[in-house]
Formats: sequence, structure tokens, C-alpha cells
Amino acid sequence: MMGNLIFHIDVNSAYLSWEAAYRLQHGEELDLRLIPSVVGGDEESRHGIVLTKSIPAKKFNIQTGETLHNARQKCPGLIIVPPRYWLYIKCSNAMYQILIEYTPQIQRFSVDESFLNFSNMEHLYPDYMVLAETISQRIKTELGFTVNIGISTNKLLAKVASDFKKPNMIHTLFPHEIKQKMWKLPVEDLFMVGRATAPKLHNLNINTIGDLANYDLKILKNKFKSHGLVIYNYANGIDSSEVRKSNYMEVKGIGNSTTIAFDVEDKDTAHKVLLSLCETVSMRLRDSQNCCTVISVSIRGSDLISYSRQKKLIVATDSTRKIYEIVCYLFDNVWKGNPVRHLGVHITDFCGNDFYQNSYLDTFDYEKDMKLNKAVDEIRLKFGHKAISRSCFLHSGISAMCGGIGEEDYPLMSSNL
Repeated sequence: MMGNLIFHIDVNSAYLSWEAAYRLQHGEELDLRLIPSVVGGDEESRHGIVLTKSIPAKKFNIQTGETLHNARQKCPGLIIVPPRYWLYIKCSNAMYQILIEYTPQIQRFSVDESFLNFSNMEHLYPDYMVLAETISQRIKTELGFTVNIGISTNKLLAKVASDFKKPNMIHTLFPHEIKQKMWKLPVEDLFMVGRATAPKLHNLNINTIGDLANYDLKILKNKFKSHGLVIYNYANGIDSSEVRKSNYMEVKGIGNSTTIAFDVEDKDTAHKVLLSLCETVSMRLRDSQNCCTVISVSIRGSDLISYSRQKKLIVATDSTRKIYEIVCYLFDNVWKGNPVRHLGVHITDFCGNDFYQNSYLDTFDYEKDMKLNKAVDEIRLKFGHKAISRSCFLHSGISAMCGGIGEEDYPLMSSNL
């Protein structure tokens, strides 16, 4: 074995597995993974959807993202447990501490997925299957949950391999195995073929990954533009992206949004919700060592009609206060006065945050603001987002509602793996 060797490690039913392992370790006898169960949001706060489900729940055709009401209709005896995001971060970090013992070249693709680079390390690990089995067994024994491991020569194929039969399995998908193992899969199983792309491929009589791999590239480019070349290459197992040592992917945008537990009908309450969202977004922006130059706000009313507005900045910023000021300006100018059900903040067009471009006409104290943001970020990263809070959030419930990490609270990543 020589050259590139990439592992993709994916936790089986992550949220549910972590919840089940935690409960078993604290004395419970019932294993949620062995019965029809789901981790679901809070229905009272209008977040009542399935976040993840057990393998027995899949037999009832319960889908991630569907409402808990629908899930109960499919399986009346379904066990529903609330999410505990602090636990998931803790479990993810514990797994990372095991993985880093084997290679320093790790990319945390998401909270429950990681790529590991073992290229040209055959002198340390002469048998990649033994290595994979060792890692898998350590995670199971020491942490109490299982993973799937995909092995190949690039990240794309390793990720596809890890999605083969589950749970607690190790699969290979090397280039010479693509035709046998990958081409027979539904085209929807291919990375970057989503709900919008799949129907268009079906209209071209492309139903499997093999159909896509052997299709006329000129037609695909004409139909899907640059995305056509991306999915064509992926269908043929072509991927040149690197396993980045950073835990973060190349970020194109960062956003956070929330469905509010009640209809917001006044500007002051809306501003508080937006401030909480801005705190999360700006903290992640600073953590990525970037500033942004485009800020947008999105609004969905109780009538479920959505609208948005964005602004291009003259001077890039990573300041919570500056981002919040722009967001409030945009909201005040676009809000139609109707009851608000959902609010979102999104920032794009990044540049480095090595320095600020000050204006002689600007009285804003950038240095003081930077020190304040840094101190708050460090406290929250060390002790949690609830460790320090603005006084305007006291007794409002808004900071707890919008803070922390949720399903709508992840950075928007680039299309590259």
C-alpha cells in the first residue's frame, strides 16, 4: 500500500447514539438504539422535528426533518427525547482526542464526521484494515458508541464508503471498486446531489451514480453549468480536495436563524432576537479569523411568507455591535409590521481580520470593542454560551432560545469536501 489513504469516520445515528450511551453510563437499562426512538426538537417552541432516529425507527419510514406529529402517526409507541447539544459537543471532542493519537492530519467535517489522512504512513500502519478496526473498537469500548469507517484514496470515496451498510462497519471504496460498489447506488446517494438536483437528473433518465458517470458531460454542463462538472467528477470518483488540518472548512458564509416560540409583533422584541443571533454569528466569524462585507436579515411571518434584505459594507467588520446595527437597520427597513415567526442573520464575502480600516469620520472605538469581544468569546468558549449574557436578555428567555448550537446554527460551507 503506497500513496494516498484517507479514512472517513462517521458516528452512527450520532445524536441518538450519544444520548443512549450517556443514559446507559448513568444507570439506565433501556438502550434507545435498540427501540424505535428519535431525538426531536421542542414542539412547544415550534421546533418539533426529528433530528435523528434509531435504526428500528427507520423501519417505520420515519425521516429526519419530518414533524414529530407525523413520526408518531407512523409509530405510535415512538420514544422521543430532547436534544442536548452540550453533550454532543463533549462526545465529539472525546472522539477527536482518540483520533488525534493516530494522525495529526484530521479535518472535522461536522460534529459527527471526521476525515483522517494516513497517506504515506504505511511504515507506521502496514495494514489499514487492522488500523480501522483498532480505532473503531477503541471508540466503542472507551466512549460507548459506534462508528462507520470508509477507506479510500480520496475524501469523496471515503465518505461514500462510510455510508454503506450500517452500523459499526468498515468499508473500502478504492478506484478499482467504483464500478462494482458505487455505480449501482441511486444518484441521490452521491455527495452534492440534493433534493433540487435529483429530479432534474431523473428527467434526463439518470437514476444511478453509474448513469451519471457515463452521461454526456456537454449535456450536463449545459443543464447544470459548473455544478454539472462537479457531480460528473464525483460520480467518477474524482476529488482532489485536501484533508485540512484545521477543524474548519473553507467558509463562504455564516448564518444563524431561529423559529420563535411566539409571534413577535413589536420591534424591540425582534431586535433582542436579532441581537442573540448576531452574537452567535459574529463569534463564529471571529473564530474563523475573518471579517465580513455583506450582511443580510431574513424574516418569515406567521403567514409563512418569507422576505429578506442585505447590505454591502464599505468597511469589513467582525464586530458584534457593528453587525447588529446593520441587521437592525435592515430589519426596520424591510419589516412589513406583520407577526414574525422566524428570523435569520447571514453574513458573507469574507476577508482576513488582521486589521481594521478606520475612518476619520468614525468615532467608534474599534480597539475597545475588539478587547470586549475577545473577552466575551473566551468566557463562552471555556464555560458555555450561558456563562455571560447581556442584561437586556434577563428574564426574556431570548438568549437561551437563540444561543448555543442548533440544527440551523452551522456555517455554510464551500461545495468542496
